[in-house]
Amino acid sequence: MKTKAVRLYGKNDLRLEEFELPKIKDDEILMEVVTDSVCMSTYKECQLGAEHERVNDDIDINPVIVGHETAGVIRQVGSKWEKQYRVGKSVAIQPAAFIDNSMATFGYSFVNCGGVATYIIIPNKAIERGCIIPFDSSRGFYAASLSEPYSCIIGGAHAMYHTEKYKYEHKMGILDGGKCALLASCGPMGLGTIDYMLNGPKKPSTLVVTDINQDRIDRAKSIFSEEYAKDRGVEIVYVNTMTEADAEKKLIDLTGQGGFDDVVVLAPIRQVIEMADRILGQDGCLNFFSGPIDKNLKADVNFYNVHYKSAHVLGTTGGNVDDMKECLQLSDEGKLNPAVMLTHIGGMDSVIDTTLNLPKIPGGKKIIYTGIDLELTAIDDFEAKSKDENNKHADLFKDLYEIVKENNHLWNAKAEQCLLKYFGKCQ
Repeated sequence: MKTKAVRLYGKNDLRLEEFELPKIKDDEILMEVVTDSVCMSTYKECQLGAEHERVNDDIDINPVIVGHETAGVIRQVGSKWEKQYRVGKSVAIQPAAFIDNSMATFGYSFVNCGGVATYIIIPNKAIERGCIIPFDSSRGFYAASLSEPYSCIIGGAHAMYHTEKYKYEHKMGILDGGKCALLASCGPMGLGTIDYMLNGPKKPSTLVVTDINQDRIDRAKSIFSEEYAKDRGVEIVYVNTMTEADAEKKLIDLTGQGGFDDVVVLAPIRQVIEMADRILGQDGCLNFFSGPIDKNLKADVNFYNVHYKSAHVLGTTGGNVDDMKECLQLSDEGKLNPAVMLTHIGGMDSVIDTTLNLPKIPGGKKIIYTGIDLELTAIDDFEAKSKDENNKHADLFKDLYEIVKENNHLWNAKAEQCLLKYFGKCQ
């Protein structure tokens, strides 16, 4: 069977190609990809090429398929897995740790298995580890794709911990009912983190959200208002640290001077990390969540507080199968809304430019529908494109605009089905 895929050959060398997939083995699964969300980690992968920890050294001859935030439909099942998986089932992929004692994983290391493709072969190791997770497709393939970044958020929250003096055990997770700060957090991953902090099993009593861009803050407020948070038992406060005269004092004052129990850093910037360290309270936990490109990134940490105030610092990357299952369950229950992350949609022909220029493209997550060709389009531009007589998809954008307008201008399952139907790709 032929597949069309975007493959990495070297630093910033992405190519959209069509090639023949081998016949699946008895312990493999053939999947039709419907959606893949473009991740900043893929941008970093392309910047580094073979120098990336997860990318093979020989990609110039054996290129790998990129993309790892993926959902689709099973089309063939090897005999080993016929009792566990069925053809036609919608599944999401948890890319974490396909191979023992290795950094190799989905979207970085496999010739026939990555998210930006029309069809892929899922290897036995991934299936054995339970990385193929069924979901309810009526909630949307985009939501299942975004369950991967959400699993990173959930994993980060679970990995944070607290202690009790003279008791040698870590109490895992954010402090339920505590005070939590999310720094530089009105981008896509920040919005997902706000969503989980307000709707997950543990909630802070006070959630402080910072950013330096007022437009991003205003969008976050429009989705997660004070009333929305209050309904969930949380006081939410937004702070623009660029315009606040003394931002650090403002943050500390919001805790009643005691400092924060949990602080999540969502930008790999020294000044943000150091502010996070300074606003920690007794037994405070700092999670450096945002992965840097700079391998020599350093920041000062107050070790007096580490010793006397039991301050602790950790970093998390990725999530596990249980984290993704938690996201899918909370999404199915209507508690989480992954669409809060999403600002653009596009087709396979838009992948390369989108990936290589990702930091320059404003907004949040970009969902790619791999079976269609469509320019990358912001949801906010649907109305304008619907009125553009020169746009061949004007009728589509008119329909999509009417659908998202009824949903606080957020992407949703109805909009997805409209898009897929338009291109004859209904699942």
